[in-house]
Formats: sequence, C-alpha cells, structure tokens
Amino acid sequence: MKRFIFLIALPLLTVSGLKAQNEIDALRYSRLNYSGSARFVSMGGAFGALGADFTSLSHNPAGIGLYRSSEIVLTPSISINNSEAVINGSYRDDSRYNFNLGNVGIIMNNSLEKKNPQSAWRNIQFGFGLNRMANFNNRVSIDNDNNYSSYLSSYPGAANGKHPGDLGAFDTRLAYNTDLLFVTDSATWQYGVDKPYGGVNQRKLIDSKGSINEMVFTLGGNYMDRLYLGATIGIPNIRYSETATYTETALAGDTTVFSGMTRTDMLETNGTGVNFKFGLIFRATDWLRLGGAIHTPTFFSSMADDYTSTLRSRFDNGYTASAKASGYYEYELNTPMRAIASVGVVIGKSGIISADYEYVNYAKARLRAPDYDFYDENNAIREIYQAANNFRLGTEWRYGALNFRGGYALSANPYVTGINSAMPSYSLGLGIRERSFYIDLGWVYSEYDDEYYLYSGIESPARTTISNNTFMLTLGIKY
Repeated sequence: MKRFIFLIALPLLTVSGLKAQNEIDALRYSRLNYSGSARFVSMGGAFGALGADFTSLSHNPAGIGLYRSSEIVLTPSISINNSEAVINGSYRDDSRYNFNLGNVGIIMNNSLEKKNPQSAWRNIQFGFGLNRMANFNNRVSIDNDNNYSSYLSSYPGAANGKHPGDLGAFDTRLAYNTDLLFVTDSATWQYGVDKPYGGVNQRKLIDSKGSINEMVFTLGGNYMDRLYLGATIGIPNIRYSETATYTETALAGDTTVFSGMTRTDMLETNGTGVNFKFGLIFRATDWLRLGGAIHTPTFFSSMADDYTSTLRSRFDNGYTASAKASGYYEYELNTPMRAIASVGVVIGKSGIISADYEYVNYAKARLRAPDYDFYDENNAIREIYQAANNFRLGTEWRYGALNFRGGYALSANPYVTGINSAMPSYSLGLGIRERSFYIDLGWVYSEYDDEYYLYSGIESPARTTISNNTFMLTLGIKY
C-alpha cells in the first residue's frame, strides 16, 4: 500500500484543530527494528532461544535466566541513513548521521545453588536498563517538475462556498492569508489560484529524528538448568520529530504573478507506554534449545503531538507574505501484540546456530481519544495493513577468546497491496570474551522500498529506497 506523506490532508484539517494522527503513525510506532547489543544485532537478533544478552530482556525475557554472573553493559553506536528518491525520472539522494545508545543496563545474579546445593532453582536474576527498539533518523529529498497540478490545485474546490473566516486553519486559510488563494466571486464565495494546472518545480525535504527507547525491568530464573523463565515490564518512550519543507517555484516562461511558495510543517511527538513480556527457554538436550515469548500490546496512554505549519508566498513584483498555524493534541495508541518462537542449536563449544519466527498483525493497531473516535483512521489501519511473519537467523563461531558472528533478518511487508516494503537486514560481528569482561563489535545493513506522495491529488508518487548502516560497540563487565 502506498505511504502518504501529505503537504495537505484536506479531509483531516479543520478550523478547530488538526487530527493529523493516522495509519502512518500507527505503523511507524508498531514496526520495530531491534537494536541493542553488538552481539544481538550481528546475529540477526535471533536470540529467542539463546539468552544471556541484555537485549533479550526486550525480546525473550527468559534469556535472563541463562546468566551465570552479574553484569554491566553499555552499547554506543552510530547510524548512517541514506535515501534515494525517483519521481518522473528525477533522482535525488540524501543522508543523515546519528550517534545513539543501543542499550545500557545491569544484570544482578543471585545464586540459590550456592546457598542450597539441593535447590531446584539454580539462579534468580533481576535486570533493568534501556534498549533501543526503533530509529527514526532519516532525511528524504524529492524534486519534480509538474505540468499537471500544483500544491494549490485542490484548494478552490475545498474553499468554494465558504466565508474567509470559515476556511481551514491549516490549509485554505493559510493560503488565503498569503494571497495564494483569492476570491473570484464574493457573492457566492468562489475562489481561485494562480497555478491550478501546474507549471511548477516542486521540491520537498523530509527531515525526521527520534527513536523508541524501552526501559525494562526483568525478573527470571533457572530451574534445574533445564527450564528458564522470565518476565519483563517494558516502558517504551517515543520521541519523534519531523520537519517537512515543501517549495514550489514557477517554471521558466510562466505568465502569472506567482513566483513561488514554501510550506514548512513541523511535528513533535512524545509518548510513554507500558507492555508486558513473558518468555521461556527449554534446554531439550545439550545441543537443542527451544524458546517462546509473548508480548502484550503496548498501551501508549499519553501520546501528544505539537505541530506548526508556516506558509510563505512570493510574487513577481517582489511582494511576499507569510502565515502560521499551530496546535497541540493528546491521544492514545495501542500497538499490536507479538508472538515469538525460537530454536537454537549448540555445537559443542565451537558454535551456535539460531532462528526466530515472529508474528505481528499490524492491522490490530488502534488510535483513540476522548474527543474523537478515529473511526476513519482505524478503518484505514484494518484495510491497509496485514499480519507479518518476521524471521531472524544467526550464527556464532568461537576460536579461543574470539567470536565470529553473522546474521540475517526479514521484517515482512506490512501492506496488503501496492509496493512491497519488506525490510531485509544483513549483519556481521566480532567479539572478544574473557572471564571478567567482553568487547563486541557489530555491523548491520538494512534496506526497504517505499512511496511518498508530495500532496493529495498528485498523480505520481516518488519511489524511494531507504537504507541504513549501523556500527556498534558493546562493552561488558562481569562480576
């Protein structure tokens, strides 16, 4: 399904406020891209049956049961996001660099076996810290000559029959206040624009920043070195900001007074939620481990959008005008539950091969608010998105203190129809493991395709390819 990033969304913009929350936001905060430790990422995130890695507290919390000692972990990383956009044969690329923290945390191990050698529960562990669950840092540039329509093409139809005081605060009123929309008949309140049929160069820069970081509190245990259980209380925090700058300029030979316009839309979203994760790992034999985990929906009960739209116009006689609208809105978001099944094969002390399967139904996400029913938006979520079957595969091979790792992951296409936006990831890693400390290096590359519409009514979308390279270093101390 095509992804819409509109300059305007006339059905959603009203005089009283902006209901900008839609199916795009629901997917953005539901489609996770696990980060975390260098070992976890370099093995494709296939840790559901392995454990003993801090990132597993947000994945399969039973993994905490495999710790044999207490541990402190820290993972700084750098991400390089690249984008390529093609529309009507016009190509643009862009990039963004971002330094971040993959995770930080502590595991506290309590050996019951030392206190009572007859105890069936060998260890009880508690862990808390932070794992990064998604990265929103990106920059997309789009450039297009349009001889069929313009940003303003739909405005007369939306404004006709309305008094200027009744125009939409975030769309037609901004255009009216900057003389881009003007009255042609005051008796019936009919409106016109200078460029109803295009003849303009269109450029858009979408600059996004932010992440989802999850605070985790995990309790787990080891029963008879055979069954490992764990539970996590997750408190994810969303920080997302987007600045979309759209510029339209008259092409050479234009005969109207219109010279150009720039619209800047700024959005800041913050939200805090809660979820619960339950997991187990069963060591069936010395070489076979089986794992399973359930993640409840995440209940973001305190989502808030702060948004501002600024429109500036330019005319051939040197006249310029500007207008601004802003708003604030609070709402709720429930992201879908997840189910994970895992298998791990331990090849003596030489290597590990592991695989995870994850089921998540993006059509189950829901938006809610006390003063708005989100009926159309939630219906769009049901129709546009589908259940996804995600896979992760990883391996690790040991040569003395050195560990060599590789992985592959596939985040399946969330859309029912249209462009295939599946996101494959490829990863490699290297680690040094000693009795009291470890150092891990990891690299992961991911890529996916998408489509962007500059605004409602434009005929051709921009076909985009978004890629990301992330490099991370994990430092761990055991005690």
